[in-house]
Amino acid sequence: MAILFAVVARGTTILAKHAWCGGNFLEVTEQILAKIPSENNKLTYSHGNYLFHYICQDRIVYLCITDDDFERSRAFNFLNEIKKRFQTTYGSRAQTALPYAMNSEFSSVLAAQLKHHSENKGLDKVMETQAQVDELKGIMVRNIDLVAQRGERLELLIDKTENLVDSVSVESDNIFQDVNVFIIEVLILLTCNANFDS
Repeated sequence: MAILFAVVARGTTILAKHAWCGGNFLEVTEQILAKIPSENNKLTYSHGNYLFHYICQDRIVYLCITDDDFERSRAFNFLNEIKKRFQTTYGSRAQTALPYAMNSEFSSVLAAQLKHHSENKGLDKVMETQAQVDELKGIMVRNIDLVAQRGERLELLIDKTENLVDSVSVESDNIFQDVNVFIIEVLILLTCNANFDS
């Protein structure tokens, strides 16, 4: 139960990598990187006895390979930590970096975090709770935005309703005047008709 391989890439361009043990991880990873869409996403693929977990953010892919019995939450805790450290260290430089440009510096960070997250189960609960708190913050921000949008829509609906009430009021006044004119005309006709009959 361990994280066997980790890589940070921009599309199919590998920027840094580290392997816990030997294997054809790099070849398989290159195939998977070619299939990962460039939009922000996180997902797990399964192949044989291995799981391929990745987070893609701003076209940068943070990917790790684990045994199939490794907990998904632990893998994503690892990837979130790697993402945070990588973004802090390199920022926007990663968008234009050459292949393996960050490998000499960042592979040691990958190695240390790979070991740390593979061995320390006790941190799982704390990191999982932190991830949930971060996710809830994101949801709250989205909800606040939705409430603000609804408020704007509600104001627009109120304005439209007031305009409709005003137009109905004007229309009813016009109809009332038309009916009054019609009644007066009918009364005049009836009066005239009554005068002719007598």
